[in-house]
Amino acid sequence: MTEVTKASGITREALYKALRPNASPRFETVSKVCAALGVRLVAQPIHS
Repeated sequence: MTEVTKASGITREALYKALRPNASPRFETVSKVCAALGVRLVAQPIHS
């Protein structure tokens, strides 16, 4: 978690709050966490 906070620029408390069950984190938060983890979100159509 410490590395994610450093890489994302989000405080530890804010990350725990955003990632707790039933939370509704902003897309910006999710995007920063994904980038910190080296993960890319890709949107694809459901029906081809």
